[in-house]
Amino acid sequence: MEFKELHNQEKPLLIGNVWDVPSTKTAEKLNFQAIGTSSSAIASILGYNDGEEMEFSELEYFVKRIALHSKLPLSVDLESGYSREPNEIANNIKRLVELGVVGINIEDSIVNDKRELLNADSFAKTLSKIKELLENENTDIFLNVRTDTFILLQENRIEETKKRIKLYEKAGANGIFVPCIEDKSDIQKIVNSTDLPINVMCMPNLPDFETLTKLGVKRISMGNFIFEKMYDQFEKNTKNVIKQQSFNSIF
Repeated sequence: MEFKELHNQEKPLLIGNVWDVPSTKTAEKLNFQAIGTSSSAIASILGYNDGEEMEFSELEYFVKRIALHSKLPLSVDLESGYSREPNEIANNIKRLVELGVVGINIEDSIVNDKRELLNADSFAKTLSKIKELLENENTDIFLNVRTDTFILLQENRIEETKKRIKLYEKAGANGIFVPCIEDKSDIQKIVNSTDLPINVMCMPNLPDFETLTKLGVKRISMGNFIFEKMYDQFEKNTKNVIKQQSFNSIF
């Protein structure tokens, strides 16, 4: 099934978020339909904060290794595009497509001293130009546009999110990602505001998958939370070894 079609199933597409080859092989073993990189996890591995601190070339290297070891449809978290210039962003996307990538996430916020939303109209124009450049070269990719209105706790965030969705839909988005949305009523309002597939992310109070299906959500991401949980477990296991002065707890 084509990646775009996976967003039109009866049940939401559950993305297996990965950050290296072992996590990718695990996602394949567990029969995920598709995988997506976590920019935060990859940045963390390299000692960076999330927010485009790493170079695009560093992300590209990880993507290449992941793509070489998986036949699953691969989407890449491109953050804000690793540039503010549409031509450069489109070139970055083309480089990923050459590696076999079928989708990207691109977000409407950037991190300077702190994360802040980009102007919605300006970002929509950037998206439109990127879409035009890709289509001119017959580069097909699923553009999952992330809006950070909920991450940044914007005032009137329901209305602001709806406004941004309309702009991004007109600019050529294939899907909309709204991380940190949790409330069932909020999710329903956002789903009802567009025909584009809505993507939500792992959160402490996110409804279960059955409820999300009923609400009309079409894609569910794990973000970097499983990655962080894995390292919590690593710390606990290591503490046990130190405390017990033995490796028995591992086996």
